[in-house]
Amino acid sequence: MGSTTDKIKGAANEGMGKAKQGIGEATGSDRMKGEGAVQEVKGKGQQAMGDAKEAAKDAVDRAAAAAKRGTE
Repeated sequence: MGSTTDKIKGAANEGMGKAKQGIGEATGSDRMKGEGAVQEVKGKGQQAMGDAKEAAKDAVDRAAAAAKRGTE
């Protein structure tokens, strides 16, 4: 997956997790609250993975540009 895909899926999972927690709170369902918490953490992890992939790509691009300038 690309960094943008990770970020989008992460945001969706985080939002759904928060919604599930709210539903669980409203209905008194500990199971729903727990599932929501897990899904929210999963979403945050996916977003962090997207950020890391983007940072790595940027670092590679900067290194390649520096190497190119060094050979000119």
